[in-house]
Amino acid sequence: MIMAVGEASATGLTGPYKVMIVDDSAVIRGLLTRALESDPQISIAASVQNGKIAVSTLERQKVDVVVLDIEMPVMDGMTALPLIIKTQPGVKVIMASTLTLKNAEISMQALQAGAADYIPKPTSTGSISTAGDFKRELTEKVKALGLAARGGTQAPVAVPAQTTASDTVVAKPVSAKRPIQLRPMPTMIPDIIAIGSSTGGPQALFEVMKSLSGKVTQPILITQHMPATFTKLLAEHISRVSGMTCNEATDGEAIVGGQAYVAPGDYHMVLEAEGGNKVIRLTQDPPENFCRPSVDPMLRSLSKIYGPKLLVIILTGMGSDGQRGSEVVTAAGGAVVAQDEATSVVWGMPGAVASDGLCSAVLPLKEIGPQVLKLVMRSAA
Repeated sequence: MIMAVGEASATGLTGPYKVMIVDDSAVIRGLLTRALESDPQISIAASVQNGKIAVSTLERQKVDVVVLDIEMPVMDGMTALPLIIKTQPGVKVIMASTLTLKNAEISMQALQAGAADYIPKPTSTGSISTAGDFKRELTEKVKALGLAARGGTQAPVAVPAQTTASDTVVAKPVSAKRPIQLRPMPTMIPDIIAIGSSTGGPQALFEVMKSLSGKVTQPILITQHMPATFTKLLAEHISRVSGMTCNEATDGEAIVGGQAYVAPGDYHMVLEAEGGNKVIRLTQDPPENFCRPSVDPMLRSLSKIYGPKLLVIILTGMGSDGQRGSEVVTAAGGAVVAQDEATSVVWGMPGAVASDGLCSAVLPLKEIGPQVLKLVMRSAA
């Protein structure tokens, strides 16, 4: 079931999601407080000016979510992060910083150190109070992570489709609440792999890509919801962590097998067939699902070219981006694999495709890479 905001949770918290804001600027703290408390499902439990006070406060005040600045006197965000997680295990931390290369790199490190998500702060205090997009993104992240912190996510059990295929995958149940019907796994070997992710995505991507590096000959296209400065760093981190060549995609480049391409922030990434090549096109068409880049346009373009020889992986993330694109993929005979609820930071995107009956497998994160290898290497059998 879905836990209502007022219900008791595993942490003992009830009512509106309780948030701590940690920022050395009193003006920013005030503006963030007003933005969040405009939503009746959110309340500010504490507002403090540095990491040291935050850790001390958390010793006596339980919260669901911490919005943590990076650059602060006395104790900065990166120093405070592990102490916050240790003080309140299960609390969800959103890193907040100005959108600079330095802070983007620190935010990426924070995600690997246990932060659940990040949000770029607007460059001026005036823009925080007027930017609807920032306010919407912040409140949605807080509510999604607050729900996850309280353990109030759906937990269906996957039921395999009736099939005689030898490589049909049965998802492991998390806790049996309601069934999800799995499709038969397509028998055609995929020519390309597409991955969509959002909240919690970088950590999940590192895990999957480490499993695939040096073992797949297919190109891999990745759409992760991130701003521009972050996507270049994400590609670099994937390369370092996995050993696979991974770059931020550029318009007009032909894709190469065994390499990965990350959609740049603020651009949809789609693929076009030009002669014998498959060429990346970057567009600034309107956002889809409030996102640019969005997973859906990538999947539509790939399905048009590859049909049944497309394998889609939907990893952790809030919202439902990828659901409509996956409908197109499965209608053309392609396969969709989703991360399970138990290992997702937020089971929004993977939950949407799973609940809609679009998946051939719903798996724990550590099992996704091995399953993909099984699918792409069947020709050797």
